[in-house]
Amino acid sequence: MASRKNTKKTSINIWSKLPKPYFILAPMDDVTDTVFRRIVGECAAPDIFFTEFVNVDGLQSPGRERLLNRLQFTSVEQPLIAQVWGKDPERYYQTAKELADGTFAEESSGLMDVNYAGIDINMGCPDKAVVKNGCCVALVNDRPLAQEIIQATKEGAAGRLPVSVKTRLGFNEVDYSWPEFLLGQDIAALTMHGRTRKQMSKVPADWSAIGKVRELRDRLNADTSIIGNGDVMSYQQGIELAAKHQLDGIMIGRGIFHDPYVFAKNSPWRETVALKRLELYRKHVQLFAETWGENGRNVRVLNKFCKVYINDFGGAKNLREQLMNAKNTTELSRLLEEAIDYTATQSKIA
Repeated sequence: MASRKNTKKTSINIWSKLPKPYFILAPMDDVTDTVFRRIVGECAAPDIFFTEFVNVDGLQSPGRERLLNRLQFTSVEQPLIAQVWGKDPERYYQTAKELADGTFAEESSGLMDVNYAGIDINMGCPDKAVVKNGCCVALVNDRPLAQEIIQATKEGAAGRLPVSVKTRLGFNEVDYSWPEFLLGQDIAALTMHGRTRKQMSKVPADWSAIGKVRELRDRLNADTSIIGNGDVMSYQQGIELAAKHQLDGIMIGRGIFHDPYVFAKNSPWRETVALKRLELYRKHVQLFAETWGENGRNVRVLNKFCKVYINDFGGAKNLREQLMNAKNTTELSRLLEEAIDYTATQSKIA
């Protein structure tokens, strides 16, 4: 790849700025959009947010406009890391350049004075179709391309945004030569999901292996933060894992589905009554409708969140079934209002 020049000034490396261990909301497709990030932020904000992962090939194509909502954010979702994936180094370069110079912040969100805090490369998604196309965790088996992608992204960012990587322990088996290779690329941070591609999410995350990656980092004297990811269900569990394996940070993904306050030192969620849970879901639905409208994102996306809020109280299962069959946010809001009114009335009677 030809050498490129960019004269933009260097920015602060968010990974070295935050107190350790820091906590991160993991990037999840059709989950961690600007709406849910704001809900999580109101409940108990992580130290760092991630966008959904967005394809660089699509961003540098006629389909660009359709993908911009994956990068959309507000000034309250800070600091925010943009996660990208794809296969073409040239498109990584151009995407990184436009992330760093504020082009995507303005195009996606209309913001000119707030930008992303970093760029993360997804080298861990195990989706069959993605892997078949040679992307994400498939790069474990194509390290020359992985190196070219990282270099292109760093050149595009030109020091204005730190570049990090999120990946798995290996493809079919744990392979420490993979994180060793990545640590040799002078990246700002490396998030290790404690499973291989073959394991998907079928086995518990291997935190001892994540710890060995941190040990490897120390032996190589690499200036890269090490973040652990996999099966963390509470802030306290994250603190214990970070201390045990001497990690810089903890990333939480599916744990957020069990507790929207998962980043709180003392989560109130277990004691949160049905009325408050219903009201929080109503807020989520209203924000979704205001942000995306009826013709934006499909209302079915909200089904992923239904069990987060509508759980652990009498009649929750039947109410979930009604809510998940709603055809639009108007119907969904009506059903929630009825449930809130009924629950409030029953609370007064009790």
